[in-house]
Amino acid sequence: MDVRLLSLCLLVLFFGCKDTTTQKKAVDTPSADIWLLGFEKTKKNPIMTADSSYVFKDPVTDKEVQWQKADVFNPGAIVRNDTVFLLFRAEDNPDAILGGRTSRIGLAYSTNGIDFTKYPSPVLFPDTDEFAQWDQPGGIEDPRVVETPDGTYIMLYTSWNKDVARLSSATSKDLRNWTKQGPVFEDAHDGKFLDTWSKSGSIVTELKDCKLVAKKINGKYLMYWGELFVNLATSENGVDWSPTLNKDGSLLHSFKPTLNDFDSHLTEPGPPALYTDNGILLLYNGKNLNGEGATDKYPEGTYCGGQVLFDKNDPTKVLARLETPFICPSLPHEVSGQYKAGTTFIEGLVYFKNKWFLYYGTADSMVGLAIKE
Repeated sequence: MDVRLLSLCLLVLFFGCKDTTTQKKAVDTPSADIWLLGFEKTKKNPIMTADSSYVFKDPVTDKEVQWQKADVFNPGAIVRNDTVFLLFRAEDNPDAILGGRTSRIGLAYSTNGIDFTKYPSPVLFPDTDEFAQWDQPGGIEDPRVVETPDGTYIMLYTSWNKDVARLSSATSKDLRNWTKQGPVFEDAHDGKFLDTWSKSGSIVTELKDCKLVAKKINGKYLMYWGELFVNLATSENGVDWSPTLNKDGSLLHSFKPTLNDFDSHLTEPGPPALYTDNGILLLYNGKNLNGEGATDKYPEGTYCGGQVLFDKNDPTKVLARLETPFICPSLPHEVSGQYKAGTTFIEGLVYFKNKWFLYYGTADSMVGLAIKE
């Protein structure tokens, strides 16, 4: 599809909000912006860093731990009562290697979307519960959060037992008290994919009354998920999911990496996807390969943010892909820390005060922010 034509089609992305001032501004926006471009990194960046002063009694070891001493990064985001809440990943041990630390989910709030206050203890963490086999010892990683039409919050996160990563879910009514629901593919297809590596669940949402809400299509929620490839899954309750399959029973890959480009290694879903009249827009994390197949336009191993549009009538079908990433590592803290190849790993997107706020992890170490007016 021609990029100009697609840009005109995506004008509807801004029409879900009933504020007429916002609608008029959207209509007047240059067509190049309609891919949801124009994000500018804030002057205050990073907006959140690790803090060893936060202490929490770990129920697994029965010892106090500095649960965010090492890093805070990869946040999900949601708006509640005119306040932005971040559910961020925090790691405890700065001496452990990448992937060797225990992750927990913290909660922070802000009335301007930039300056956040953290709650003292994590809100979701490994415990001595029925989910310990999934969550220990690596912990709970990379949350994405959505609100359903009835006001329930659903968090999708990675359970990491240092063997197999499993996409899991939890529910809440207040963002502070969460009920774990377990691996999202535990029952689907007779448990066929329970032990399959799974991560990064992006539930399709719709902008309604200036608020992103999970949307059912033909009676079911949709979720893009995966790490190397983007896959699709459906659900009636937003907690238990069924992956889409090929005729031979294998996973159907809806979107794949593009060799010799910024997403040559993997295409990993980012924030909750956006439903529009002309398609479903997914913001995703693209990683450049190392060596053969990599592009020389970006450093090898770098994560940049991309965008892809799916057919709303066939959500497994790609209509168009933005050829150039819309956000890449450029600041010092985005190319240092745990992951020195550089990341702007996008996970949280909210519409707040008539602007788009995009929250991302920087080099697996801090939280960054970019805003689109």
